[in-house]
Amino acid sequence: MDAVHLNKESLSKLLGQNAKAVLVDFWAEWCGPCQMMGPVLEQIAAERDDLIVEKINVDEYPDLAGEYSVDTIPALLLFRNGKLEKRVAGFMNKDVLLSRLGL
Repeated sequence: MDAVHLNKESLSKLLGQNAKAVLVDFWAEWCGPCQMMGPVLEQIAAERDDLIVEKINVDEYPDLAGEYSVDTIPALLLFRNGKLEKRVAGFMNKDVLLSRLGL
């Protein structure tokens, strides 16, 4: 998974142009649980062709975090057809994350 840092414009474009589900990780460099989620998300991105996994740094884009009511990190938001479908927060292993997201 490339550590692409999305901003409002690139997120909007990504959501508007993809038939695939998009999983967005709201994270920060100083956040220990966020760092622990990194390898989990990399594994999911490598294994799932039906899913795009991207990241948004809440310190760089606090307005975007606010727009999606992200008040705890890591926060993982699943979008389908450009619309927010599910959200989960906190560290979890791959199986728990996929189950909670319904994937």
